Amino acid sequence: MDRLRGWPATLVEGPVSLRPLRLRDVRDWRDCRLRNAEWLRPWEPSNPETPLFRTGLGPYVSMVGTLRREARQGLAMPWVVTYEGRFAGQLTVGAIVWGSARSAQVGYWIDGALAGRGIIPTALAMAVDHCFFTTGLHRLEANIRPENQASRRVVEKLGFREEGVRRRQLHIDGAWRDHICYALTVEDAPRGLLVQWRRTLAEQAARRNEPSPG
Repeated sequence: MDRLRGWPATLVEGPVSLRPLRLRDVRDWRDCRLRNAEWLRPWEPSNPETPLFRTGLGPYVSMVGTLRREARQGLAMPWVVTYEGRFAGQLTVGAIVWGSARSAQVGYWIDGALAGRGIIPTALAMAVDHCFFTTGLHRLEANIRPENQASRRVVEKLGFREEGVRRRQLHIDGAWRDHICYALTVEDAPRGLLVQWRRTLAEQAARRNEPSPG
């Protein structure tokens, strides 16, 4: 496939949006990464092309160039996550395989100052629906370190199933680390993840508003 169906795409749900990563995001991206270096280090791939503590613009320009080229080739969808118009993080659907697989992997990170507000679950639900119902993918995987409880809760809230441990799958924070594979296929969410996530949020809000017993 030479071009992704439905890409570039901007997706919006309330104060959360996904839009394609741009070269002019460089300063927001760099500032956010530097500010969150300690927050992100335990979960970030050890990649010399995009080190957390580099202050130059070269690593970012290289990353964006690579991701945009992969997007043109039908292999990736790199998004910026924003919250109330503010740069909040990144979500990338990558390693897209076509043919009989029609699968991809998804990764994400968020500014620690904005964690816990449901931003990433909302962004991921939008991305999954776009991948399944617009782009035409069939399966998405998220591979997460067992210790990363916050990230695991994101996919578990959205109904991704745990499919086992991949031993020493990625080089993270200076060593080869195990990852838990979570996966979802289009049959698991025939009405879309965003509908399910909205229902979950509504139920949570209703429980918060229930009068205390007695």
